[in-house]
Amino acid sequence: MKNTFILWLMAVSLLLTACTSDTADQTEDRKELNLLFNFAARSLDPNVDSSYVPLRAGITETLVHLNDDTLTLEPWLAESWESEDGQEWTIRLRDDVTFQNGNPMDAAAVKASLERAMVDNIAISNALRIESIAADGYQLTIKTIMPFPEFPSELVHPNTSIIDVTEPDYINKPIGTGPFAVSSFTPGTAVDLIRYDEYWDGAAKLEAARFSFNEDANARSLALESGDADIVFRPEVQGLENLEAIEGVEVESTSTFRVHQMTMNLERESMKDIHVRKAVDVLINRESIAETILKGHAEVANGPFPSTFTFAPDYPAKQTGSEEARTLLAKAGYEEKDGVMQKEGEPLELTLLTYSARADLPLIAQVFQSDAKELGITVDIQQIEGPEEYMATNRDWDLTTYSNLTAPRGDAGYYLNATYHPQGALNFSGADDDALTALIDELNATVGEESRSAIAEKIALYVDEQVYNSFILHPNTLVAYNADKVENWVTSRSEYYMLTNTLDVN
Repeated sequence: MKNTFILWLMAVSLLLTACTSDTADQTEDRKELNLLFNFAARSLDPNVDSSYVPLRAGITETLVHLNDDTLTLEPWLAESWESEDGQEWTIRLRDDVTFQNGNPMDAAAVKASLERAMVDNIAISNALRIESIAADGYQLTIKTIMPFPEFPSELVHPNTSIIDVTEPDYINKPIGTGPFAVSSFTPGTAVDLIRYDEYWDGAAKLEAARFSFNEDANARSLALESGDADIVFRPEVQGLENLEAIEGVEVESTSTFRVHQMTMNLERESMKDIHVRKAVDVLINRESIAETILKGHAEVANGPFPSTFTFAPDYPAKQTGSEEARTLLAKAGYEEKDGVMQKEGEPLELTLLTYSARADLPLIAQVFQSDAKELGITVDIQQIEGPEEYMATNRDWDLTTYSNLTAPRGDAGYYLNATYHPQGALNFSGADDDALTALIDELNATVGEESRSAIAEKIALYVDEQVYNSFILHPNTLVAYNADKVENWVTSRSEYYMLTNTLDVN
């Protein structure tokens, strides 16, 4: 009896060993990768989250897709859209799409998702300007509050991602239509993903993926070197040569629609004076910043839009440098006494916000602080997290080094509405200029690329004239990855599309 029991134990042990070995082999052979991103997400709520992780990680999708090459709108979850008057829109949905819980993505589900987004995100409500939505089978009828010819382009925005609102855990496990479903989420660390086999555009080649976060650029580079990450978004610029020297590592530098800018708080007394704003603008040494901090992976910015866009105007030539800044400050009533720039005995002191998720922004802040000091201006740099939330809820700052996508849909309307319209979601400056608002409203009612570009140029020149913000450079998107392992990676110029169903490993 004793021998029989021992033999049984040995058999069980062998079976468990074999099972463990098989599981390990299956895990080792599983097609998966780790993408390391530069912003830490605390929530996966796709209709609110400002880091757009759900869309970037392939969890959710939008009705309309932007073609990065042609900058044209393409069908995605929407099959087609049309309007005769620019105010009432008929949108036909794909009829073969299901959410990751198996529920059909019909018009009623999309209506509920869009309505939820507009309730929970006032910026999306302002952007979409929807008066009513009617659902019938796989067809939506949407009426905007006014004629809005560019309405479909707003449906590219990641915060309009379509989710099943009957599944209430939006923060930790949103149920979207993308190729990957959430397996687990650790806020600030990573979201683990599994393939959704019934994905409408064909099951993903990857069986699993991890979309992880680290706001330290050097740490991201080291993670790629050590093999802890397969794809790194925005590695440290200063260490690019080291990465390029590693066999199998590919580094891509791609022009994008982004601008690094100096956002100005127009509600602060000193910044109300246009001469002070102009002095800030001319103090910024753009060429030096592009070469020393970005190592040439950037285009010097004259305005918010890269020069390749038709709506980027030719700006008038400007004088720059510390002496020009001194002249402008004198026009504002400032003079330098005992090494201090002052007005009526009050020193010019500026609070400058910055954040580390974009590693070059704190460096830009330090360069500006140093140049301002030579003029006797004290610049107090404050590190913050969540720049959008901080700037929107606090007005105790003068300047912010900030980075923004200005034309992610190939059109100027998004940035100009968001940044300079009084109701704009990104109007952190507090701009409220009737002449500027009228121009933006005119743009919103205008159809046709040529006509829209002409108005957008007027707006960009007006913003430049008033110096409501100062534009520093257009940084390239930098991505480094293990090319010996990763296949079919595409660096998106819009920065919206990352984990796709075609991404693969060998």
